[in-house]
Amino acid sequence: MAYMDTWQELSALVEERLKAISPGERGVFAAGVAERLMSWHEGLPTDEQAPFTVGLRPLLNSVWEGVLGDSTAFSAVKRGVAEYMLSEYCHNDGQDGPDDADESAAAATLYAAHAYLFGCHDFANWTSRRAVEAVDQHLEFLAEQEEDELVPDSDEALTSELQRQLRDLALITSYSKDLRHSSMGLTIDTSIRLRVELRAPLSSRA
Repeated sequence: MAYMDTWQELSALVEERLKAISPGERGVFAAGVAERLMSWHEGLPTDEQAPFTVGLRPLLNSVWEGVLGDSTAFSAVKRGVAEYMLSEYCHNDGQDGPDDADESAAAATLYAAHAYLFGCHDFANWTSRRAVEAVDQHLEFLAEQEEDELVPDSDEALTSELQRQLRDLALITSYSKDLRHSSMGLTIDTSIRLRVELRAPLSSRA
């Protein structure tokens, strides 16, 4: 990949590539980004975890099943999104309403679910941006701590996240033949193979 000067350019490149690929590939990308954020959140001390976020784990698991070719997962994902839409967490009350759904892993999971259900590139791109925002928020948190630990450079950290997303996209597009029509359902053998060859590496936080 050619060197890009700024993380903003990398973000634009991610968006460009998301527009160019199939809805099935976008769904897998969004699931991978959401998974990394969810896994990070689940690794926090219990008293720092948001109940709403961890409660979305079953929905994210269903998204994975759907994007990797299990067409029966559609109903579970649709139901999970509907439950959110009907809950107090989906509101237009601004600062006066509950903000749990705006936590990065929660928002990314909901975007990933929409990316699977509807296929448009916007939801996958918003998932990408939530991961970038999560990095930025974490750096702000570190900077506010009183410890003397060196806070990573913001541009380098954001660039690293987006380079990771571009690597993920390169991997995903190498499976475009399988994923292009995955919403219609894939064979059980193909789905099992994709869990190993796609879900595992895309879920890695390394």
